[in-house]
Amino acid sequence: MDLDRRNAAILATLRRHRLRAALFVCGMRVDNPAGRRHLRQWSEAGHLICNHTYSHVPYSRTTFEQFSADTLRCEPLIRDEPGFQRLFRFPELKEGATREQRDRMRAFLREHSYRMGYVTIDSSDWAIDDRLRKRLAADPHADVAPYRAFLLEHLRQRAAFYDDLAHRVLGRSIKHTLLIHHKLLTALFLEDLLQMFSARGWNVINADEAFRDPVFQREPDIVPAGESLVWALAKETGRYDTLLRYPGEDSRYEDPLMDELGL
Repeated sequence: MDLDRRNAAILATLRRHRLRAALFVCGMRVDNPAGRRHLRQWSEAGHLICNHTYSHVPYSRTTFEQFSADTLRCEPLIRDEPGFQRLFRFPELKEGATREQRDRMRAFLREHSYRMGYVTIDSSDWAIDDRLRKRLAADPHADVAPYRAFLLEHLRQRAAFYDDLAHRVLGRSIKHTLLIHHKLLTALFLEDLLQMFSARGWNVINADEAFRDPVFQREPDIVPAGESLVWALAKETGRYDTLLRYPGEDSRYEDPLMDELGL
């Protein structure tokens, strides 16, 4: 699929399920006519339009001054959209390598009236998409079904892990936010993903409803800061280190599994 078809496919699936997602926008992706057109399609469909910096450079690899400027650079490209919300998400979910770095950015976001658009169920869907793209580049007629199966099992496992962790740490169910990317993999299999969650008893809800859960007001006191909100809250307690790997999700965990399957 080209970008137009990919964008249309993702939006069509969300429309069929009457779902409103939160699109966290890298400014550089929409700083062109095609990107602005796609962004408007999301906004007019009722989805939340949120800030994900302009350049998608992880905070841990730059300075506060550079990172905060990059955050503000994104805003003019999205703030006039009907769906614009002052929700912010850090690239790679990395919120600061030191306490000073973390706290300076938290203060900056409050100063500019941003709330955190936390992920609670983290994933490595992007790594699966990378493998799929390489396979299709080598063989355009390759069978994509094994990648679908791997994606669904990966997200089933990660959702089960983070939901269990939420119950352990918070003692209750929370309204989860699931990280998925604007990728070919999503365009092909978002319908299957939503059906899989519904079949397993999950109630799939709109992003704005999820972000009203009080858990999203929390600011975990950990360093380095970041990862899934649930992961960070578990880390903060000091009681679940045997369950927590770092980073929470990464291609390093999925690559060996995909290697074994020949993906």
